[in-house]
Amino acid sequence: MKHLFIINPIAGGKNCRFEETHREVQEFVKTLKDPAEIYVTKAPFDACTRIEEVAETVDKLFVYACGGDGTLNECANAAANRPNVAITHYPCGTGNDFLKTFGSENAAKFRDLEALATGEIRPIDLIECNDRYGINICSVGIDARIGTDVHKYSKLPIIGGATGYVVSLVINVLKGVVQKFKITADGEVLDKNITLACACNGRYYGGGFNPVPDALPDDGILDCLIVEPVSRFQVAKIVGKYAKGKFKELPDIIRHLRTTELQIEADRKFVVNIDGEAAYTNKMRFKLIKNGVNFIFPAKMSCFRAKA
Repeated sequence: MKHLFIINPIAGGKNCRFEETHREVQEFVKTLKDPAEIYVTKAPFDACTRIEEVAETVDKLFVYACGGDGTLNECANAAANRPNVAITHYPCGTGNDFLKTFGSENAAKFRDLEALATGEIRPIDLIECNDRYGINICSVGIDARIGTDVHKYSKLPIIGGATGYVVSLVINVLKGVVQKFKITADGEVLDKNITLACACNGRYYGGGFNPVPDALPDDGILDCLIVEPVSRFQVAKIVGKYAKGKFKELPDIIRHLRTTELQIEADRKFVVNIDGEAAYTNKMRFKLIKNGVNFIFPAKMSCFRAKA
């Protein structure tokens, strides 16, 4: 048995608390009886390499993603389909959206390292995204474009922070709200313009969007939404309903699918949001992987479990 703490030194952006997190983890490691290692990431996805290396040498490995949703995604990718590895999230990022799935009271419990180390392991589902995995929510369309460009505009000295999202929103709306996609699900093919499409394993993304409030990460189903074309003037109203999970109020505009696979294609490359990280392709398949990763929940945490 070994504990591996993956620390992202830039998690949280301008509110980064790396030194504090590193100190907290170091102090906690001193209390553990089992071997432990602290690994500070140096580049995107190098956490995957380290997890895979350690997993080959031990019979049981607990991995703690000390960062944001991106760090958790890396850990999930390395632990996918490895029965001797279990992951959890020690939230230090900006959004920490996946943990919001379990409710604010439960999400706060993930800040207790001792509760994590003595926690309960439960398998949860993953989303296979071509050659990668997502653990939370994946999407294409205007929201993926906005989310990708936020990082670009937020780095500008005059803009920065949350204002970067507003700037990205305005610019992408001006560029055009809809895109042409070919979407295949359950044998049905939609070849048309859409505003966006998402595949949900969790409930929250984008810092607070909650498109499908009933989504469960252990039910063996992807909750998918497809938003029909809307005008620039309709964006605020439609996205507002979408963000609050009120898609049932707009049945003619937002379509809800419960499936295990959603394939999206286009004539040219498009951006895909995978747990807040960007990927570029002209063909993306979101496929549900039942019980794809072992997840550690804090000890004695009351939490939903999908019905058998």
